[in-house]
Amino acid sequence: MRRLLPLLLVLGIAGLGAVAWLAFLPNVAPVPDDAEAHSIRLPPDTDFNAALDSLASAGAVRNMTSLRLFGTLTGWGAQVKTGHYNLTPGMSNWAMMDKIRKGLQDPIRITIPGGLTPARLGRVLQRQLGVDSAAVVAALRDDELAERLGTDTAHLLGRMRADTYDILWTTDAARAVERIEEWHDRFWTDARRAQADALGMTTDEVTTLASIVEWEARKPGEHKRIAGVYLNRLLGRTSSGRMRLQADPTVQFALMQAGEPQMRRLLFVDYQTPSPYNTYLIEGLPPGPITNPTDTSLDAVLDAERHDFLYFVADGTGGHDFSRTVAEHNAKAARWSAWLSEQVRIRRERERAEGATSGEE
Repeated sequence: MRRLLPLLLVLGIAGLGAVAWLAFLPNVAPVPDDAEAHSIRLPPDTDFNAALDSLASAGAVRNMTSLRLFGTLTGWGAQVKTGHYNLTPGMSNWAMMDKIRKGLQDPIRITIPGGLTPARLGRVLQRQLGVDSAAVVAALRDDELAERLGTDTAHLLGRMRADTYDILWTTDAARAVERIEEWHDRFWTDARRAQADALGMTTDEVTTLASIVEWEARKPGEHKRIAGVYLNRLLGRTSSGRMRLQADPTVQFALMQAGEPQMRRLLFVDYQTPSPYNTYLIEGLPPGPITNPTDTSLDAVLDAERHDFLYFVADGTGGHDFSRTVAEHNAKAARWSAWLSEQVRIRRERERAEGATSGEE
């Protein structure tokens, strides 16, 4: 027995040494030059074997056998947590497994563009964050959630500020909407609130008008001029006094609320669409934003161009031609309509010619 003790001691020391070697072996592989870490996502109900498969598929581990053995010997492999993890080159098996078993997640960086509908925002979050798109739409329509955030469902979409955010991958749809809304107030500095006050508008009213500018202004540099036109109408800044906004984007929004799947060229009949959002029929602003405006559109309203334009029409280049009088505007609108009709005629002739050529072949 005495002779066995030294042997057992040696074996024990060797075993501990082997475990220590397994634990602290640098085992995260290098990453491509344009990355800082391996990005690993472990879905719900991922077990140790599935986690190892994910790591192998990502090329994140140098020696998979050592990681498998370490996770098995320590029991940490049975403690794998769902989440997103960044694994940096040189991390040891210990550091890797300790992070994954404790669920020490790294946030996902997502980007929310401006000008979205609820459905498009849902698709953006589903693609980048993995949440269900329908659940995002439902969250935006959740009265209790909106009330908890200090607003209502008519204004919640407008608070989905176009920006880049760091959010945990396991965040559900309602929490994602809540997290994004938390950044809304960061835009409204004291200086910007003072600008809104100077206009005699609330921050919600500025957001609503900015959402119209967002869908109207397609050409860089036009946001402030378009915002100036709407403010001239809304506030009666010219000799014509207050006017209806008569903003085409609000008609587009009304049509989509009525079931239209996407924007299209408006017809004369569309302007009579009954809706509290149709600014050809209502006075003042609609009940809430029609989309989520970018900071550019918000600042365009707060610092709008001062001029005496009251009308504008598309100019065929992505921008607009502005007018001071209705007579001047009507003449430009007639030219624009004639140009559009000519483009339609040319396209149809081309399609007929291509069809005839295809038939001959």
